[in-house]
Amino acid sequence: MTLAPETTDLKVQLALDGDWLTVCDLSTLLPGRGVAALLPDGRQAAIFRDRSGELFAIDNRDPFTGAAVLSRGLTGTHQGRPFVASPLLKQRFDLASGQCLDDEEVQVATYKVRTA
Repeated sequence: MTLAPETTDLKVQLALDGDWLTVCDLSTLLPGRGVAALLPDGRQAAIFRDRSGELFAIDNRDPFTGAAVLSRGLTGTHQGRPFVASPLLKQRFDLASGQCLDDEEVQVATYKVRTA
């Protein structure tokens, strides 16, 4: 079975400093995979689209290693909460809240995300 690529003009935008920043085309986001976006201040955001089409954006920096790798992590769910597991040490981060599911004292930043 061959799937046709999604065709849409929709853009993914993140809320930054009271404005919306376009970071990629919606068609770039494959369900279950992440992409990294460079932000104007030099930070990176990891953007994800789950299998139901919901969008999430968190800081791309793994707080345990300092590496910008969360966009390359594996996605899943734990007790109904979508998460990404860091590809390095495998800590899981809730995509909605940024909370580390393996260490309650650790959290990554989240961003409001929309399509336009």
